[in-house]
Amino acid sequence: MTRTSGRRTRGRSIIAGALAAASALLLTSCTPQAPVVSASAPAPVTFADGLDTPWSMVFYGDALLVSERDSVRVLEFDENGERHEVGVIDGVAPGGEGGLLGLAVRDDELFTYITGVEENRVERRTILGEPGELSLGEPTSVIDGIPSASNHNGGRIAFGPDGMLYITTGDAGERDSAQDVEALSGKILRLTAEGGIPADNPFPDSPVYSYGHRNPQGIGWDAEGMMYASEFGQDTWDELNVIEPGGNYGWPEVEGTAGDGDFIDPVQQWRPSEASPSGIAVTGSDILIANLRGERLRRVPLDDLASGTEDYFGRFGRLRDVLVAEGAVWMLTNNTDGRGDPGDGDDRIILIPMD
Repeated sequence: MTRTSGRRTRGRSIIAGALAAASALLLTSCTPQAPVVSASAPAPVTFADGLDTPWSMVFYGDALLVSERDSVRVLEFDENGERHEVGVIDGVAPGGEGGLLGLAVRDDELFTYITGVEENRVERRTILGEPGELSLGEPTSVIDGIPSASNHNGGRIAFGPDGMLYITTGDAGERDSAQDVEALSGKILRLTAEGGIPADNPFPDSPVYSYGHRNPQGIGWDAEGMMYASEFGQDTWDELNVIEPGGNYGWPEVEGTAGDGDFIDPVQQWRPSEASPSGIAVTGSDILIANLRGERLRRVPLDDLASGTEDYFGRFGRLRDVLVAEGAVWMLTNNTDGRGDPGDGDDRIILIPMD
């Protein structure tokens, strides 16, 4: 994972400390619901529990920052899993799938994707203070006017290897808007950190990078700069897509593989009951995909995008986000979002050592 903070770049310290602190727990309060699919999957540990509808994770140097969708809090975690409230984001109107969603960090700024009363928008705030006592400055708008609804809000934001900010937006229930390149819904957007439109975007004077999306919630890049996105289908197929600038991914004309030259087909598709893919992370060899209804971590090898394995099936319930930092995979459960079956201690941050 690329560190984006200019002031704090000691990423290994929190991971080493977290592994030491969490190893004694070994998920003693989490009862498996089904066997792990892959016998070689590393043993996970609970890093932190008791979260309220968490949605996104990002590192700011040594600090792990997590958003909570409904409480609209940003939390900071140290290497022992102890938390500190960094801030409560103003102007958020939680409801349905909307609220405080994606987080991204660049230098000493935190970017947030939020659902307001009439729109989704992205804001940025200066991160103030030292680890354990972080706080946030006043917001500056990056982009607003993104259509919102009780569902299909997209919400993932991340900086690509080109330094640009990528934003996933859902169709907000207006299916046909996904095919309208003048609309911001049903898209992946690309902007500068300040909200400007890059000159090399595929549509002149437009933030639209790709279109024909229903509800994309995961984006990531491999070492060669190839972009991948996970996407919720409707009733038939969820998708993993390779994202091309200006690409049309078909919704609502098609769902899943169509074999139609007008649209770009997914490299892999799954039944929603087995997937509902949200956050993704890309390692040197694999794409890791957190699945909500599917309640599993899917691993897709970069050298064979049509294949994959599944780990921790049913063990932690719904998985909303996954990230990779030096030496570990971090998973975020999402059983308190109104669609899961929360157990004692939910929701959790799960830490998995990597080989």
